[in-house]
Amino acid sequence: MSFTRQNVEFSANDGVILRGWLYQPVQNNTHQQIYPAIIMTHGYSAVKELYLDLYAELFTKSNFVVLVYDHRNFGESDGDPRQEIDPWKQIEDYSSAIDYLQSLTTLVDSLRIGIWGTSYSGGHVLVVSAKDKRVKCVVSQVPTISGKRNIRRRVKDEDQWQKLVKDFEKENENRTTDHKPKVVPIIKPEEQQDWWYFFNVDQVPDKDKWRCRNWLNEQTLRSIELYSGYEPEEYIEKISPCPLQMIVGDKDTVTFTDDQIEVFQNKAREPKKLVMFNGGHFSPYVEQFDIAANAANEWFIKYLQN
Repeated sequence: MSFTRQNVEFSANDGVILRGWLYQPVQNNTHQQIYPAIIMTHGYSAVKELYLDLYAELFTKSNFVVLVYDHRNFGESDGDPRQEIDPWKQIEDYSSAIDYLQSLTTLVDSLRIGIWGTSYSGGHVLVVSAKDKRVKCVVSQVPTISGKRNIRRRVKDEDQWQKLVKDFEKENENRTTDHKPKVVPIIKPEEQQDWWYFFNVDQVPDKDKWRCRNWLNEQTLRSIELYSGYEPEEYIEKISPCPLQMIVGDKDTVTFTDDQIEVFQNKAREPKKLVMFNGGHFSPYVEQFDIAANAANEWFIKYLQN
């Protein structure tokens, strides 16, 4: 094995403990080597076990230190309310992860840190790299571009949308009186079969069933409201001169192929690269892993090692 992995934890800026894995190359000599580093975390509700280890292993074999962690309120990380997905707190946590890596002064080159995100966190890394200029390279895979447009494309019936808005209002009122946050399903299997296929432990091969152990088909209702107001595209013009690679599936009906291509072509500035693969939103984790992971690896090598 050309790498090691250890369990680690670090504090977010508000004191919440985030937990994950730290990968590092095996050193072949007695002289301590300093490495460029990559930070990774998953998308909407997903946990690190859902195939992020495969990406991290590939990157580490290319002589990167890699930090993979669970978002606050999910998996092995602390935080309440459980199963609440707050994009802005998750964005702040990326910067806390940079703080943590920069504290590893005998292992990590603090001037060569890249970030990787996918789906919801694919949107996060667009925001982080625009705001935190310690980021020297960014890979955004099947990213959320506009929460508002995404949710309206899914909730097309106006009456259904207005009902959802009223539910948001009622939930916010309830929270002011210390009601327990309302929890709703993330996926309705009968309506979103392609989504469910990825997460359903009964449908994955036996060797991968462990990957689903920390995932729950639950989210707070406020998570949906926060999603509907989240607009990463507003930040994309500010990423440059940080090199941006966007990895997009040609049949993405979750974060929508056309939205991703449009914002890349018309708003992203150089240096940038668009990588397309044949498949949908969940394809890069398994079926199209080699295309997506190798493209990201090459991008990080080009801008963090050369």
